[in-house]
Amino acid sequence: MNKLDYQSPIGILEIIGDETAISSILFTEKETTEYVMEENTPAVMKDCYQQLDEYFNGKRKEFNLPYKLNGTVFQTSVWNALNSIPYAKTGSYRDIATVIGNEKAIRAVGNANSKNKLTIVIPCHRIIGSNASLTGYAGGLWRKKWLLEHEQKY
Repeated sequence: MNKLDYQSPIGILEIIGDETAISSILFTEKETTEYVMEENTPAVMKDCYQQLDEYFNGKRKEFNLPYKLNGTVFQTSVWNALNSIPYAKTGSYRDIATVIGNEKAIRAVGNANSKNKLTIVIPCHRIIGSNASLTGYAGGLWRKKWLLEHEQKY
């Protein structure tokens, strides 16, 4: 596995992947980038870096890169359903439960959402409470708020 850090306006994202796909994009609490792009950095990781840069600069609304989902069948179905929430829009756990055809699985959807390892690319930040409140976000609620406001600008 290869690692590459991306310095976003809201903290460092650590990208993990190989020559064929991205397996993780998560916020870190690092103060400085540790893993930098090198000549032998896989093309898929360079592309991910570029697409994140375009997203944070307001030029990209959808991601187009190969990634690996490492989870149960249920978790994978939830993560795939998150992609049905359009840029600058929000949804709820109930909405996702409906999309996957299991309307009673609201809490399980929330649990699966919290285990998403492809931050921003799989837009778990677009999930809010059914009362429109911000709900948990592994990267911190302040980042979730920033991401939602960022998408509203563009």
